[in-house]
Formats: sequence, C-alpha cells, structure tokens
Amino acid sequence: MDKLFKLGAAKTTIGVELSAGLTTFMAMAYIAFVNPQMMASAGMDQGASFVATCLAAALACFLMGLYANWPVGLAPGMGLNAFFTYTIVGDMGYPWQTALGAVFIAGILFVVLTVTRLREWMLVSIPWNLRIAMGAGIGLFVGMIGLKNGGIIVDHPATLLSLGNFQVTETLLAGLGFLVITGLATRQFPGAILAGILIVTVVGLAVGAVEYNGIVSAPPSIAPVLGQLDIAAALDVAMISAIASILFVNLFDTAGTLVGVATQAGLTNEKGDIQNLDRALHADSTSSVAGALVGCAPVTSYVESAAGVAAGGKTGLTACAVGALFIAMIFFAPLAGMIPPFATAGALLYVALLMMSGMQHLSWTDPTELLPALLTIIMVPLSFSIANGIAAGFLSYVLLKVIAGKSADVTAAAWVMAVIFTARFALA
Repeated sequence: MDKLFKLGAAKTTIGVELSAGLTTFMAMAYIAFVNPQMMASAGMDQGASFVATCLAAALACFLMGLYANWPVGLAPGMGLNAFFTYTIVGDMGYPWQTALGAVFIAGILFVVLTVTRLREWMLVSIPWNLRIAMGAGIGLFVGMIGLKNGGIIVDHPATLLSLGNFQVTETLLAGLGFLVITGLATRQFPGAILAGILIVTVVGLAVGAVEYNGIVSAPPSIAPVLGQLDIAAALDVAMISAIASILFVNLFDTAGTLVGVATQAGLTNEKGDIQNLDRALHADSTSSVAGALVGCAPVTSYVESAAGVAAGGKTGLTACAVGALFIAMIFFAPLAGMIPPFATAGALLYVALLMMSGMQHLSWTDPTELLPALLTIIMVPLSFSIANGIAAGFLSYVLLKVIAGKSADVTAAAWVMAVIFTARFALA
C-alpha cells in the first residue's frame, strides 16, 4: 500500500485514507439514488441505470486512485444528467441511445483536449463570466427539477407557475427533506444529503406514501443499458451544440473541482504547481468515455471529495475506497428503487443552491460581460434547456461586444460557439 499510494511521503496512514474514503462516499452516495431516476425519465431502465451508475462511479474512482493517486471521487455529474434527460432527450427529441452517443463523443473530445495544449486554450478563451454562468444556470435548472418533482412548484394556467399544496403528504415531505439536509449540512454532517433522502423515505414508509420493496438483493441486470449508445446517430449536425455544451460544462466543472480539491489536499509543490494534474484530468476524461459505454450520463469529479480531504484523505487510496463502496452499493438496488422522487427533491434543491454560489465571483462592472452571464443564468431554467441557455449567453455576448465597439475582446472560442449555436437555431 505504501509503495502503490506513497502513503509515507504523503504523511498519512491506511486507516486515515479509508476513513476519508467513507466520508467522501457518504457525501456523494446520493447520486446512486438520484441519477437512476433522471435516467428513467429519459426512458432508460431504472434498475439497470442504478447498476450502471454505481459501476461507472467505481471504475472512475479506481482509475483516479490508481493512475493519478488523487483522493477524488467521481460519478455521473449532477446537471449533466439533467442536460442528458431534459435537453437532449426531452427538448431535442433524441432517443437516449443517441444521447449516450453524444456523451461518448464529448468524452473523446475531452480526452483529446486533456492530452494536447487545446485544454489551456479552451480554458482561457471562454469568458470568465460565462463560465460561472454555466454552473449557476445549471444549478437553477436542477433546482427547478427538484421543486417540480417534489410538487413544491406546479404549473398554473394563468401564471405559468404556482406554489404547490403543502397539505399533500408528498409535497410536505419534499419540503421537510430540504430542511433536514440543510440543517445537517449546517452542522457539517458529512452524509447530510444521503441522510436526508433516507429520513424522508422512512417517514414516507411510516405514513404510507412509500411502498416497502426490501433493502438488499442480487443486482439487477445491466444489459438494458450496457453498450447501447448510438454513436452514428449522434453524428448529426443538430447535435453539435449539444456535444459542445457537454464538453464545455464538463471541462470547466472538472478543472474547477480538481484545482480546488488539490489545493485543499496539499497536492502542490514549492512552486505552486499541482502534482499529477495531467493524470487527474486524463482519468476524469477517460471516465466519461467509459461511463457512456456502461450506460451513464457524463462522469465527472465531485466537489464533495473535499469532505474526504478534510477528513485526512491525501492519496488515491481514498478514491479507491470510494470505488469499493460504490461496488458494494450495487446490492442495494431494492432500496434505490423504493426511494420516491419527492425524497430526492430536497437533495436536488440543496445541490442546486450550492451550484449557484459561484455567482459571487461574477464581474459586475462591465455590462457587456455581466448581462450575457445573467441572461444565461435565467434562460437555462426558464427555457428548461441548458443548451438554449448557454446559446443565449454566447450569442448575446458576441452581439453586445460588437454593438459596444469591443469586438476585439471577443475570443476565438466565443466566436466559434456563437457560430455553432446560430447554426443550431437555423437548422432546428
């Protein structure tokens, strides 16, 4: 263990690393319940998606731990799974097999970016405010899904949206779930989201709102989703914007998470350079490709890994521990199938609010930088499409810069994205 993970050099022990892995797993295990529900909304088999989620997360964690020796857990990403279900399948009307093909292509492009200097060019070329806006807008989108699933926000013929009826048991429990998660998180309970989901499910069982299906069983078959991606169908002109959106969101989310966790874990040398950052990026990008083959939305590094780092995790043994726990999670399929959407609604809303916290870093002084970012943030949830919201941001950014006489400020990547999204609307 010491030779493989360099525990002595990192001044850590096996016990500390395993404990940190458990902490990270508790913080991110909610995805094993939430992601299959998202995939089921896209028409995929929920039991198979549960196994695929756990398997993709486990493979990615092992790759990160053994190849990069980083204490980072990975799993299908929140926001990216919503894009998969509600934009590519729901809004654009493609089958989920084609959506998996798009995830695979975006993953291959991500791998290409990480092994060339294109990654640095892309990270620098996308305007800072638009990067922040993507994350915040997706956060609002995920929050809207949570509010909808919990019945907290409902449709209304006159006002479009309205507050739900809290006399309905499921709606009341959805609101309770959010309060429980928030309260536990405030007290720095590492498994706050998972605990909130399970508590609401147990209360739902007690009041008859949830049907008991068991806790442990042999895993369901993964066959309905394994290798079912349709790459040829994803090679469609209209899919270019969707693939680009997956790529950019995954790229910026991964870069921000890895840099943040590396800094907290002390994975920097005396010059401030991050150790094995390239290997971590390679592991992350390769995991997205593997996830698509298994039958998952894009796999990405989880910011919840910071919880494990805070518990002392410093090496890849922490990530491998997370992977082993996801393997064990496969046998809890009855529990995953029993958890209702209203039990995960509070988790979605809580994660959404965390994703919006980046708005504090927006540059508020230049209207040509600020307004496109704000437009992106509000258009993602209001159009119920991540791709449309991102498109609105890039198009308005280029137009405002040109009108203001600041066309020289528009980067090559922004021009390319504006052209791609213009073509998408023209061909729609």
